[in-house]
Amino acid sequence: MNPVCDLQAKHCVPCEGGVPALTKDQVETLLTKLNDWTVNAEGTLMTRRFAFKNFYKTMVFVNAVAWIANQENHHPDLEVGYNYCVVHYSTHAIQGLSENDFICAAKVDALGYVQ
Repeated sequence: MNPVCDLQAKHCVPCEGGVPALTKDQVETLLTKLNDWTVNAEGTLMTRRFAFKNFYKTMVFVNAVAWIANQENHHPDLEVGYNYCVVHYSTHAIQGLSENDFICAAKVDALGYVQ
């Protein structure tokens, strides 16, 4: 992945529906710009699991993801435990993936996570 991904420089555009979800080819192209994210078979959900050494480091990461979500007004679903966080992106208004999901995932990648 390019260290300064073009997605990181973009900002989310409000999505209230009425636009199509990204196609499988569009998803595959955008996925190459990210680190270790996977997409479900239906192409509607993007996921990445992050592991940490302790609860404090997990919470620092969760708060950073929350800050990104607030800035972009695009919010992931999070699964959080003592030493892990699973981040799920999907644009619920279109029941699939949008560029917003990839923008936010790229910004999460930019946090510099190291396992």
